[in-house]
Amino acid sequence: MTFIVTESCIRCKYTDCVEVCPVDCFHEGPNMLVIDPEECIDCTLCEPECPVEAIYSEDEIPAGQEQFLELNAELAKKWPVLSQAKDPPEDADEWKEVAGKLAQLER
Repeated sequence: MTFIVTESCIRCKYTDCVEVCPVDCFHEGPNMLVIDPEECIDCTLCEPECPVEAIYSEDEIPAGQEQFLELNAELAKKWPVLSQAKDPPEDADEWKEVAGKLAQLER
């Protein structure tokens, strides 16, 4: 089993989750993070750290977010590993409550 990052992370990209990950399974894209399912050890440490509740177990993906399981796997192969927390984008707080952000995803 793995954890995945869902739509809530898009344009927010808080990295609190990265700081607690023991295996460096997070990858950083232009405006979102993803989890590499091959590296995730299902430790559950990242899930409660996400301030926008974007991280879920693959068994608990919210309805309508199922495509993010495949998207995390695909993008983790393309994007670089992020192993240290960094500042979120300046406008992250403005995007926290916005729904339907998939069109905003930058690859």
